Amino acid sequence: MEFTTLIEERHSVRVYGDAPVESEKLEKILHAANRAPSAGDLQAYSIVVARAPAIREALAKAAVDQQFVAQAPVVLVFLAEPQRSAAQYGHRGETLYAIQDATIACAYAQLAAHDLGLAACWVGAFRRRDVQEAIGARDDQMPVSLLPIGHAAENPQATPRRSLAELAREL
Repeated sequence: MEFTTLIEERHSVRVYGDAPVESEKLEKILHAANRAPSAGDLQAYSIVVARAPAIREALAKAAVDQQFVAQAPVVLVFLAEPQRSAAQYGHRGETLYAIQDATIACAYAQLAAHDLGLAACWVGAFRRRDVQEAIGARDDQMPVSLLPIGHAAENPQATPRRSLAELAREL
């Protein structure tokens, strides 16, 4: 798919069908995340692939009871690993670059999912400790985003966006 078309057609989906996410597609999504740029090429993040219903349900509860998280057949959890970035970049690496790394990787995964005919929804509203407990993450692994992925069972419409004149300014 052409990139500009991909961007225009991608929408957050919160209703998924029962069909599982094909392993080949999941591998391509993870590959896309792995190709995302990162500060110093350190990839200061990790990804947990949650397929088990009990874990997805725990993630939905952690995500302030957003049940569509549990409904998706796969949930990717993106974890910043600040210590990896701090080793090279100190405090800024720890408090910013690692979070940016995980964020960019999740964005790549989200776009790859859409390109492969799947649907996803970025979830940032969750209780950190509850997510860490649900997936057995270490204390030094900071959840940044959840990305439920599946086959869409809804077709959401585009939401309004700010005008470019309001959004960007030229100097």
